Amino acid sequence: MNTYLLFKSLHLIAVISWMAGLLYLPRIFVYHVENYEKKETLDIFETMERRLYNYIMRPAMLFAWIFGIVLIYLNGLDVLANLWIQIKLALVILLSIYHEYLGKCLSQLKNRTNTKSAKFYRYINEVPTVLLIAIIFIVVFKPI
Repeated sequence: MNTYLLFKSLHLIAVISWMAGLLYLPRIFVYHVENYEKKETLDIFETMERRLYNYIMRPAMLFAWIFGIVLIYLNGLDVLANLWIQIKLALVILLSIYHEYLGKCLSQLKNRTNTKSAKFYRYINEVPTVLLIAIIFIVVFKPI
């Protein structure tokens, strides 16, 4: 079996799982904020948010990083001299920061200290989409 292709496949699976969470969690936040007055509904959203973040998104992010680092190692560390991989890594770091920001938002919603509107969460829901598009084009075309 080709080790590189194995780790590339595992990396892609982890990235897809992570991206699914990054795209879905802010949407749940929108519904959470829009239903502040409904206690039973809030309990459901908080459970969904917590499970998505802790059981899907966090492990997927960690595996995406681990398998990505393994791929860099298998390609040779000299690949890091390429500008395209440097930009990709910078964008992935931004995605990771965004991930942690969503964790902070999750805590604020849980603790009832959230001051953000549903509209805010609708807007930040576009952040991972934009970063994903940039990452895909950079990786596929390696323009620089």
